[in-house]
Amino acid sequence: MPVVDPALEAYTEAHTTAQPPLLAELEAETKRSLDSPGMMVGAVEGRFLQVLVWITGARRVLEIGTFSGYSALSMAAGLPPDGRIVSCEIEPRHAEVARRFVADSAFSDRIEIRLGPALETIADLAGPFDLVFIDADKTSYAAYYEAVLPKLADRGLIVVDNTLWSGRVLDDTDDGVDTVAIRAFNDLVANDARVVCVQLPVRDGVTLLAKA
Repeated sequence: MPVVDPALEAYTEAHTTAQPPLLAELEAETKRSLDSPGMMVGAVEGRFLQVLVWITGARRVLEIGTFSGYSALSMAAGLPPDGRIVSCEIEPRHAEVARRFVADSAFSDRIEIRLGPALETIADLAGPFDLVFIDADKTSYAAYYEAVLPKLADRGLIVVDNTLWSGRVLDDTDDGVDTVAIRAFNDLVANDARVVCVQLPVRDGVTLLAKA
C-alpha cells in the first residue's frame, strides 16, 4: 500500500521544482533498462536530498546504494564547488549506468562511484562525513548505520530511505526479511541515545539522524 495517497503525491511533485533534463533522461533510462526501477528516489525525494545537502553545508557526502545515480546527481547539485560524494554500489550494471550519466553531468568531478561491498568500502574511508545517505539492501541497514556513525561529523546528518516500507512496517503478519529488518532498524535508532532521529513520510519514508 502506498504511504502517500497517489493523487497527493502527484500534487506534491507538481509543486516541486521540476527535475533537470539530465535527470529526466536518467529516469527514463532507469525505467527502460534496469530491474526494480522503483528503487530510484525520484523527483521529489531528489530535490529533498539536494536541499538537505545545501542547508547542512555538507562538503563530504557518503552514499550507500548508488543504483542508477539519480540520488547522487541530486545531492551533487546542493554541494559547494569543493564538495565531493563517494557512492557505494555492488551491482556492475547499476554502476555502469550511473557512471555514464555522471560523466555527462556538470558534477563529474564531484562524484566518485566505488564498486564493491559497501561495508568494505566504508572501512577504507576516512571520516568525517557531513552527510550519509543509506539506500541499499535493507537487511544491512543496521550494519551500515553502525559503520558510518563513528565517521559522521559532529554536526553531520544520516539520511535513511524506505523506513516506512510502503506501510508494511505496520503489518504484523508480514514477516518478510526486509520488513523485519526495517522494523528492527527503526526500533534501533528510535531508542539509540547516541542520536536524535525523526521519521518523515516522504515518499517511502525517510529517517533523519543527528548525533545527540
